[in-house]
Amino acid sequence: MICAISGEVPEDPVLSTKSGLLFERRLIQRYIEDHGKCPVTKDDLAMDDLVTVKTNKIPKPRPLQAASVPGLLGMFQNEWDALMLSNFALEQQLHTARQELSHALYQHDAACRVISRLKKERDESRTLLAQAERQIPISAAGPAPVAAVTIGKRALEDEVSPDGKKIRPGINPVMIEELTECNSMLSAQRKKRQVPPSLAPIDALERYTQISSHPLHKTNKPGILSIDIHHSKDIIATGGVDTNAVLFDRPSGQVLCTLTDHSKKITSLKFVLRDDLLITGSADKTVRLWQGNEDGSYGCRHTMKDHVAEVEAVTVHASQKYFATASRDNTWCFYDISTGSCLTQVGEASGQDGYTSAAFHPDGLILGTGTSEGVIKIWDVKSQTRVAKFEGEVGHVGTVTAISFSENGYFLATAALDGVKLWDLRKLRNFRTLSPFDPDTPTSSVEFDFSGSYIAVAGSDIRVYQVANVKTEWNLVKTLPDLSGTGKVTSVKFGADAKYVAVGSMDHNLRVFGLPGDEQMEEAKPESAEQ
Repeated sequence: MICAISGEVPEDPVLSTKSGLLFERRLIQRYIEDHGKCPVTKDDLAMDDLVTVKTNKIPKPRPLQAASVPGLLGMFQNEWDALMLSNFALEQQLHTARQELSHALYQHDAACRVISRLKKERDESRTLLAQAERQIPISAAGPAPVAAVTIGKRALEDEVSPDGKKIRPGINPVMIEELTECNSMLSAQRKKRQVPPSLAPIDALERYTQISSHPLHKTNKPGILSIDIHHSKDIIATGGVDTNAVLFDRPSGQVLCTLTDHSKKITSLKFVLRDDLLITGSADKTVRLWQGNEDGSYGCRHTMKDHVAEVEAVTVHASQKYFATASRDNTWCFYDISTGSCLTQVGEASGQDGYTSAAFHPDGLILGTGTSEGVIKIWDVKSQTRVAKFEGEVGHVGTVTAISFSENGYFLATAALDGVKLWDLRKLRNFRTLSPFDPDTPTSSVEFDFSGSYIAVAGSDIRVYQVANVKTEWNLVKTLPDLSGTGKVTSVKFGADAKYVAVGSMDHNLRVFGLPGDEQMEEAKPESAEQ
């Protein structure tokens, strides 16, 4: 009795009343459900046409391998091999579990030690704070320190109006006249200014490569967020995620000093060239004004606490007497450098997007700000009113990360997620967009050189373009790679006469790109001959 489908002896045989053929029940049942016909005769067939055949249970025959001694030995060998393989897999799993347990115990021990150290530091800090609070009455009774003078000068701005806002002295007519005179003088000088003969030519920029790298910041909190250069002294200042500002002497390759008073990352810093000052803005909501000393160190002269959110940008006025800060609290402040006092704080009640970048126009009467919503706002400094606004289709997509005015006074460059937009300030329109990076890579920095001949764009690498006019194409001169390995260049700055480019990334190194030593000396020889 053989199944007509499988050709084997069926375990549950059924007989077709139409064809008389014998089938295995489960096989013929599945075939009828799929086709409704007999698999042999192709006639219509239903389950009702099948009759169960009653048979005695037939024991399954012994497999062929078990019919001889060599076959039995082969079966035992296969079973033994399978057992050994299973045992080996179990030993591997046990070894892996032991390693994971050891690693977890090590992490637990390290976490306990860190917690113990933090508790110790907390207790020490509480003790120092208690001692300081006990010493405050003693200090107040003695001679007034320098800091007390600073507080006295800021007494007026600390007065609060009935509506809860601080009273600011404002920009008085004398200051407005001073700003206007500075604007007139700089505008007249700009018309006569020529491109300096010492400016690095295009063929020199094309040969730029990394000439030095300096680990200025901590490795456990890497990242350089801001760079500024004191061109006359060739000193580079960097602000980092590690809450420190570092002043670096490029010719000697030495760190002059490290400023450590901020409690959170430094988002922006600027030199004040006139009085050897440095201004730093931080995510700790404060702005600090540092005074240079004869020994090369810097001391904190003023601490400004006028913002209630992260300070994202610091920019110095062309007169070197005032500076402005922009914050995530949707306000910007205008300060007097000599006193450290906030003259005015400007904010729009209707706006909810905070400021993320700011820069003064080279003439000093215009301030440009960028917001976290991609909006560019242009302000009249004298009246503190907004005179232009770029948003929507003409504005940016994403946070405005950087703003830079060209020294020719006509061009404004702004950077965001969608690249760099170039604006003609005479017609208040966007005339070109540079999108050198892929859509997921934001442009983190943009910077004109002092002559207005080149512009650097930073994102996943650094692109240097030659500045042209509104109608002419801005050609790419050089692409400088990001050698940090992080894929994110955060800041870029041209050295004097574009002789080098200082670059900060999300690692702890300051990198300087320029001509190698031999080529740099060859470039300097013709300039010396001309002079």
